[in-house]
Amino acid sequence: MNAERLSFPRLVRSRLRLRVLLPVVSVVLVALAAFDLAAVGGLRSYLMNQTDATLHAAADSIQARLSDVLASVLRQRPATGRGPILAAPDVLRALHESTGPVDYVSVGSYSVLYWPGDGEKSLALAVSDSIVSTVPGYANSATIPPDVRALAAGGGARTDRSMDGTADVRLVAAPAPGGLLLISSGLGSVERTVDRMRLIMVLGSVAAVLVIGLGVFWLLRRGLRPIETMAAQADRITAGDLTERVTDQDPHSEVGRLGNALNGMLTRIETSVHEREAEQELMRRFFADASHELRTPLASLRANAELYQQGALAGPDQVDEVMRRIALESRRMSRLVDDMLRLARLDQHPARDSEPVDLSELVAGCVDRIRVAAPERRWHTELADHVLSVGDEELLRRAVDNLLANVLAHTPQDATATVTLRERHGMAEIEVADTGPGVPAERLPHIFDRFYRAGSGTPGPGAGLGLAIVTQIVTVHGGAVTAGAHPSGGLRVRITLPLPDRLTPDSHSSPAQV
Repeated sequence: MNAERLSFPRLVRSRLRLRVLLPVVSVVLVALAAFDLAAVGGLRSYLMNQTDATLHAAADSIQARLSDVLASVLRQRPATGRGPILAAPDVLRALHESTGPVDYVSVGSYSVLYWPGDGEKSLALAVSDSIVSTVPGYANSATIPPDVRALAAGGGARTDRSMDGTADVRLVAAPAPGGLLLISSGLGSVERTVDRMRLIMVLGSVAAVLVIGLGVFWLLRRGLRPIETMAAQADRITAGDLTERVTDQDPHSEVGRLGNALNGMLTRIETSVHEREAEQELMRRFFADASHELRTPLASLRANAELYQQGALAGPDQVDEVMRRIALESRRMSRLVDDMLRLARLDQHPARDSEPVDLSELVAGCVDRIRVAAPERRWHTELADHVLSVGDEELLRRAVDNLLANVLAHTPQDATATVTLRERHGMAEIEVADTGPGVPAERLPHIFDRFYRAGSGTPGPGAGLGLAIVTQIVTVHGGAVTAGAHPSGGLRVRITLPLPDRLTPDSHSSPAQV
């Protein structure tokens, strides 16, 4: 399985190389083949045109210079028989000096057939001793063939077979004194030149395809190297290393844009995984703390119930005391469960319409209620008039009530609490400060955590959820909660909420229903 995983990226990259390399090589091969055909065809056409031009020039020369000589030779030629072949380079001199019958005469790089007229055998003039390789099959023909007459009339040239049928010859026909002149030239040199050219072109094309193929393969390998690096890094990321990032490339290239997109995606995945792990850890701690908080009242309820069931209570006074403790622990459990449900609902952020809230009236009402509940406490207020915000009035009231209840629960009776409401820096500020024992500096960052108590660790009157609920309520309203030390040594908690004219559609979440 591991071998398959290791070989799969290589297989994919090999297929990618082949999918790019094969079309490129195929296109180059087709292009070179077309070029070779065009080049060889062009060379052959050029050589044939040169041969035709040479034959036409020879015809003109023979017509101009040999008319008298040919006529003299024909008068001296017997009716039958053939004389020796003359191979002297000077044709004119050889012809004038000849006194015997002449059939074949060397006249340069071509052969000549001459028909004095119908009924007379043709006279052949050859380029060398290899007469039959350049003389066409019309030699010794007693009549002028019709196709030769047509060729002479058209003034063109055509290709035919030699007299022995072993080679191709090029034919040009032209009128001559008393008859017709057919000049031929062997195409052996043309074919050899074309064959050499064809071989050179084929070998060159094969070499070019190999060079281009190797070059494209090298370029592909170099171009795919960043992708191979990405694949290796992706393997490490798949193995669990979310901190791995794709190597930076040119952001303007396709690979660079792909790398940047992958890095962005990996960053989001890593952040999401960390957030999920943090949420799971928070949930684990939440359930552990909730179990711990519920264990004490449940144990107390169980112990008191068992005392009652066992008849261990001596009289009505003890029964009343046990019932009082059971009711107290039940209320404590009820508050704890209510707070847990409230936090769970706040975490869900269900949508709910917001409305303007008069914080001045809200805070004043909260202080009035706490004064009634704890008349022995000293509460000072410094409340600005008509300070407004937008949100859920009931949730904001619960947040202020929790702050005041926190002071009531964690400060001595002789402590003084000051509640301030003001506008500052475009925000509404609610501040609750007390002159109690305060919170050590190292514990201040944790007082808004769930189930956290800033005391010595002994069970207190609360479950450690009050300030956590305050934080959630303020957060969904687009505000913030901070804590610090009061100059008197006590605790100062400050809530900041946006004013209505500072709110935007995205400045706060819709308050949750609790």
